Amino acid sequence: MKKFLYAAAAALALCGAGARHAHAQAGVRVGPTADDSAAEAPARPKPKKEEKRSSSSSEKPREAAKTNAPAPKSDPASTSDAPPKSANEPSVPVGSPVKTNAVAEGANDTGKGTSGGPASTQPNNAAPPTNAARLSSATPAAAPPAAAVSPANVYRIGTGDVLDIRLLNAQDPRQNTLYSVVAGGVLDYPLLKDPLTVAGMTTDELAAQLVAEFRHRNLYDKPQVRVSVREYASHAVLVSGLVGDPGTKILRREAIPLYVVIAEAQPKPEAGRAVIVSHTTGKIANVDLNDAAGLNTLVMSGDVITLTVRPPEFYFVGGEVGAPGQKDFHVGITLTQALLASGGVTRTAGERVRVLRAGADGRLSPTEYNLREIENGVVPDPQLQPGDRIEVSGAPVRKK
Repeated sequence: MKKFLYAAAAALALCGAGARHAHAQAGVRVGPTADDSAAEAPARPKPKKEEKRSSSSSEKPREAAKTNAPAPKSDPASTSDAPPKSANEPSVPVGSPVKTNAVAEGANDTGKGTSGGPASTQPNNAAPPTNAARLSSATPAAAPPAAAVSPANVYRIGTGDVLDIRLLNAQDPRQNTLYSVVAGGVLDYPLLKDPLTVAGMTTDELAAQLVAEFRHRNLYDKPQVRVSVREYASHAVLVSGLVGDPGTKILRREAIPLYVVIAEAQPKPEAGRAVIVSHTTGKIANVDLNDAAGLNTLVMSGDVITLTVRPPEFYFVGGEVGAPGQKDFHVGITLTQALLASGGVTRTAGERVRVLRAGADGRLSPTEYNLREIENGVVPDPQLQPGDRIEVSGAPVRKK
């Protein structure tokens, strides 16, 4: 009986010691010392339970007591400053892709988030950059306005032109490709059901029209048409006067520079001016053959060009100059050049010079210039025109 009591007392003592040992392990506080030791040996593996149990045979009763004792519930210690995670918040596995603003915007558009709940709204002052990208992709960019084509770079088909129309789908070398535009600007092409009015079209526009017609009638699966002008006849100007080869000159564009027509007409040495009568506006323009800018004037179909001698032109100078009077005018002469040709200004001349010029109604309009500013390069030296009147005023008299 005494042996049984001794054994029971020993078992109770062992159970009490094991319970105190387990309570001491559960209450260990994780602090900086523990963190430092864990940082110093990060690769040290944790001993498994089986290894602990088999480490010492003398502690088997104690381990058995530990397993029988209920394990205390305690949350693992954490050194993070982040707020505690909500129990309802779904966990995100490591390595999952991060949602971008574009995905968020898609959730806002559908009105539902990824979990099926209402989508979170973004603040007005933090618009995502993908919004502009979405708008730019949804809204097409405005097409730039088409640049106006210069009449010197285009030709429109007219009556009398001979067109070379080649259907590239047909391989017959004996096929006729030359067709004339008859009166009324009409083209009679064999593969068309009715004659087609082509006056005013370009060759590219006519080719596109024929392709559309062939497709509409199912003549060819993929028709290919090439149109060019073999003989130009509808655009012409008339040149007369002091030229070696007068007559009609054919234009290969809607408009060409004047010097091209004059060169083809072979002007005579005494020719000094071209008088252009516009067929479109009815206006008359006089161009000096020594004026480079004037020779670039565009002439169009129907214009009449007459080359004449250059009539004598003059300008007039008066006031404080060495040799006042009528002077011969030359294209491009400036105010200071005209004064030098008149003997220059006198010692009593002032700095102010007036130039009187006749307008379209015959009235004179004065313009004042300062000779000192012109000589110093402050203002440009003005060019004169035929018939200009120049008045050089005297210096103002100083009062004593």
